[in-house]
Amino acid sequence: MSPARGMALKLFALFLFMAMSSLIKASSAEVSSFQAVFFRSFFALPIIVIWLAARKELSTGLRTRNPAAHFWRGIIGTSAMGCGFAALGLLPLPEVTAIGFASPLITVLLAAVLLGERVRAFRLTAVGIGLVGVLVILWPRLSISPKDMEMAATLGVVLVLTGAALRSVAQIHIRRMVQSEQTSAVVFYFSLTATVLSLFTIPFGWVMPSTPVLWMLISAGLIGGVGQIFLTSSYRFAEASVLAPFDYASMLFALIFGYVLFGEVPTGAMMIGVAIVMSAGALIIWRERQLGLERGKARRSLTPQG
Repeated sequence: MSPARGMALKLFALFLFMAMSSLIKASSAEVSSFQAVFFRSFFALPIIVIWLAARKELSTGLRTRNPAAHFWRGIIGTSAMGCGFAALGLLPLPEVTAIGFASPLITVLLAAVLLGERVRAFRLTAVGIGLVGVLVILWPRLSISPKDMEMAATLGVVLVLTGAALRSVAQIHIRRMVQSEQTSAVVFYFSLTATVLSLFTIPFGWVMPSTPVLWMLISAGLIGGVGQIFLTSSYRFAEASVLAPFDYASMLFALIFGYVLFGEVPTGAMMIGVAIVMSAGALIIWRERQLGLERGKARRSLTPQG
């Protein structure tokens, strides 16, 4: 194990995912979210295959004992990704990232309901605190005003929360899958399934993108594939409990990309809410480490988009 190397790989993966999200956001005015899902998934596939071939795992890494599980993981993850990409066109990048931090909180609750995991008062309290933080972030957006911009922002909030909930379901599903499936198989078949599923949305608003947007979308797919490899590799060098807190580095990258590329300045309420959510998440991570809960295999198979 080499924790420092694992941390560096995790941070670089998160940086790449944020760069990818920025490209998706920049193209959102021209292409639909599920058209973006296609490019994100299709162009990640060759990167994953090359990686497996380089590791001499192409024949073993893609074996599966449960194709149905991959199909349902694809349905859930593709829906989550579509919601997240749609939200990027409606809300600032830092806000989408901040609200997305609700996903680990929801996962704790779903683990109790679906997996029968015992969740005691400490983690329930932390989840409650985190949800208060999410509400602080959301409060300025919870408007029923007929103004188009405010309605769009409210829709964006709904999409981010839906995507966060779906990512939580995916996390629970993957925790069951990795008991019998290779991580590489989970990663590959998700990209493959998302590519195929996104094609069914062609009649619903696909367009021929302009040349600059086309290159943005292709780059997003390639960068996303590389990011997934770095994320998966990071868990080979450090324990999941060591790497989990670094997820919150996404917020720093979102603030930088949002300000530099889109001129997005976070509000005071959003930063207060982020601080509350991150504190609650840190408490949950610390408690899970104390309890010895192993979630590393599921984490390495799940991207920030689903």
